[in-house]
Amino acid sequence: MLDGALREFGITSAQYLLLSLVSREGGLTSADLARRSFVTSQAMNESIAALAQKKLVRRAEDRKDRRVLLVSLNAEGKRVLDACERAVDAAEAEFFSRLKPAKVALLRSLLSALIDGEDA
Repeated sequence: MLDGALREFGITSAQYLLLSLVSREGGLTSADLARRSFVTSQAMNESIAALAQKKLVRRAEDRKDRRVLLVSLNAEGKRVLDACERAVDAAEAEFFSRLKPAKVALLRSLLSALIDGEDA
């Protein structure tokens, strides 16, 4: 479902996650992004290279350490991410429309408890 929502933008779900992380946290290294995404550095470098080729992200030297490259969104990357988020929101709404509102609320509550480490 997620891949279907992103297909029209030529973005995979992994690339969408990467764009989202970079948008929220900005200026991260590929190693930081790999750790946060639970993928290998090699896989992350491939995703970053694909997004850079599409001109959605840029890499710039860290001012503190010129050997370090930081990944950030450019204007086109922000535009594409915004469009992807609208498509993902619509897909999510369609997905959850199959459940009654009370069940959606229960699911959200259970997921929040898992994230917060609480006993549901």
